[in-house]
Amino acid sequence: MSRIVLGVSGGVAAYKAALLLRAFTEAGHDVRVVPTPGALHFVGSATFEALSGNPVTTDVWSDVPEVAHVRIGQTADLVVVAPATADLLARAAAGRADDLLTATLLTAHCPVVFVPAMHTEMWLHPATQDNVATLRRRGSIVLPPAVGRLTGPDSGPGRLPEPADIAALAAVVLEQGADALPRDLAGRRVVISAGGTREPLDPVRYLGNRSSGKQGWALARVAAARGAEVVLVAANVELPAPFGVRVVPVGTAEELRAAVLAESAGADVVVMSAAVADFRPAGVAAAKMKKGAASEPTAIELVRNPDVLVELVAARSPGQLVVGFAAETGDDDGDVLTHARAKLARKGCDLLVVNDVSAGQVFGRAENAVVLLSADGPPTELPRGSKDAVAAGIWTAVAGRLAPA
Repeated sequence: MSRIVLGVSGGVAAYKAALLLRAFTEAGHDVRVVPTPGALHFVGSATFEALSGNPVTTDVWSDVPEVAHVRIGQTADLVVVAPATADLLARAAAGRADDLLTATLLTAHCPVVFVPAMHTEMWLHPATQDNVATLRRRGSIVLPPAVGRLTGPDSGPGRLPEPADIAALAAVVLEQGADALPRDLAGRRVVISAGGTREPLDPVRYLGNRSSGKQGWALARVAAARGAEVVLVAANVELPAPFGVRVVPVGTAEELRAAVLAESAGADVVVMSAAVADFRPAGVAAAKMKKGAASEPTAIELVRNPDVLVELVAARSPGQLVVGFAAETGDDDGDVLTHARAKLARKGCDLLVVNDVSAGQVFGRAENAVVLLSADGPPTELPRGSKDAVAAGIWTAVAGRLAPA
């Protein structure tokens, strides 16, 4: 069980902190909520106390024998401030200690994650950007805000990311430390495909696969947190869009091919994590095929889909990295890595992420374990962990191969 301090500052997005708190406690963590006085105008202390099972206070004069303004930060394994308003970022950057939360930030020896939420003009103001740069330089993680609806009719960057995204990234930091989310992809443009294509047979049925898209979503979420501009080509994935990520929805292999080839122009990295159907029906019935009807098919003719990964490798620009995925099982002809090495040689990509999908141990699951293969080095095993933790390991390998920006 980890000890998490959840700092909440005074913005309307404070209501989402209750959902984040629930996610932390359901994951088994001991959470101490430390709000600013302004945060309690939006969510009362009773809510935070009921959900956390811990007392809530905002000033250094409560629980004086505990010396809370020192002890809370000293004993934490992780501090997450969500939402972090412009005022809170400014006070943290200045090293102020005028309430319990800012005092806690000064005594914390653990990783600190700030999750900004404010109006677009406040986020883009040079003062805020300077404060963010200062906090990052000192080793804090400052996530980029989401883009979307703000207070009132306004829309733009400054929206608080969804609690599920924050909780997933916080889990990576708890597992791997602050080094899991460096800014090593800042200024880079990455394109990721995710999910599984569906090839229609008739208006009702399709040929598909079991990919949930969760690993691709994790790759997009972690890349955005590490500073990248991310485009996610999503094939039939029913998940909320990761924050800071532009999603291009597609259905079939042909649609995915067109979207990925178009988006990859000028990208620094292209990651093909989608499960693309190798074959599609030669024809699509205009009406539902019915059992017992004179038109009931006795066989379905299939034609081969284009190999998108091979096309990406052939079309890549100088310096662009292409990462493929291989969902493999062993058989009489070889084990998983034998088949994966043969695939790497055929495809010609820079890295191949190998999933052993035997016995359904990957599709739809919350965890994963992969092996990274390249033509110019030994295999790298990424141990079983959350799919976001695996994504962090993949991006570390990719970042190490990128030419200086």
